[in-house]
Amino acid sequence: MRSYKQKCKNIKYSDDYATPKDIYKYYVLDRLYYDPCPLFAKGFIFEQFSDWPVFLNPPYSDITIWIDWAIENHKRYGKHIVILIPSRTDTKYFHKLLNYGVDLEFIKGRLKFNGMKTGAPFPSVLVHIKGII
Repeated sequence: MRSYKQKCKNIKYSDDYATPKDIYKYYVLDRLYYDPCPLFAKGFIFEQFSDWPVFLNPPYSDITIWIDWAIENHKRYGKHIVILIPSRTDTKYFHKLLNYGVDLEFIKGRLKFNGMKTGAPFPSVLVHIKGII
């Protein structure tokens, strides 16, 4: 289990919390978006799924790496990418997304990730990098 500390706090978080069931069902099960995060570490190559739209709930300890990955793959394949991240509007990765050109869907309230007993200690946002038509 990979864990990390949020800046300026002594709170320890884990990357092992799964996407909330209703969000996962909507994108991955019902709309057939490809979710590379659980498979990426096991050596899967994105090119095998390049025709699919993408849903990302990245490990929050490595958000910047996944934002770079999403932008690069959007440039390469032009598919719709949805990213579930904390709504931390003061971060470099958030402004990188804004500068790239995204749509934001702020989530009301705090998400309860699968595996957590309470809601997340931060607000969340769904970032949409639209597909090229």
